[in-house]
Amino acid sequence: MITTFLLDSVRTTGKYFLLMRKVFSRPERGRMFFRQFALEINKLGLESLPIVVIISVFIGAIMTIQTKLNTENPLLPAYSTGLVTRDTLLLEFSSTIMCLILAGKVGSNIASEIGTMRITEQIDALEIMGINSASYLILPRVMAFVLMMPVLVIYSMAIGLLGGYCVGLFTDIITVSDYLLGIQYAFIPYYIFYSLVKSLVFAFIISSVASFYGYYVKGGALDVGRASTNAVVNSSVLILFFNLIITGLMLN
Repeated sequence: MITTFLLDSVRTTGKYFLLMRKVFSRPERGRMFFRQFALEINKLGLESLPIVVIISVFIGAIMTIQTKLNTENPLLPAYSTGLVTRDTLLLEFSSTIMCLILAGKVGSNIASEIGTMRITEQIDALEIMGINSASYLILPRVMAFVLMMPVLVIYSMAIGLLGGYCVGLFTDIITVSDYLLGIQYAFIPYYIFYSLVKSLVFAFIISSVASFYGYYVKGGALDVGRASTNAVVNSSVLILFFNLIITGLMLN
């Protein structure tokens, strides 16, 4: 059973890389690529902004409250709450956790769209017309999401810190001055660069893996749903795996 699993994994990995080679060949028509690219920026990037804002503001507020209430120690400086909230947002939440959340939204969307095109034979029609269907359908989605993900991460960082600020502004759990001192204390700009690098890698994983599962759907509508589930699950596992590798490489 383990041998079968390993063989299937190797076969799937090879199939994925062959698809990616086909995807990154020269687009059939530059004008069509940029038109689709602009549409995908709006659909995958801008339409994801509301959920990023909502989640980030609440997580920033919750982290501030929990950190303050669980570190009631006279030996800890008052600004430690803001410092912990800032570094948690910068190092993990706004890049890794937010990408895991978007893997569910964006990944399932990409897989279901391309999968539906496969089972309705639209992809076959493109191939018959001599169009590189992989590049035409997948490349704009991958490039658009890779471009927009760092923007979403920056917004998540800023909105998350704003959520913590609102806790100080509207409650007596922490003072605004202590919170502001904490988010400024010992700030390391490299943490932002680290998060942006992770977001680029994770965006590529989400969009390419989802496209892969959608592109090779076989069967009917039920199989499209199964492909969407597989895309989300495998994207999430790969995000966690590469998060470990990138953290080991960049923060050692």
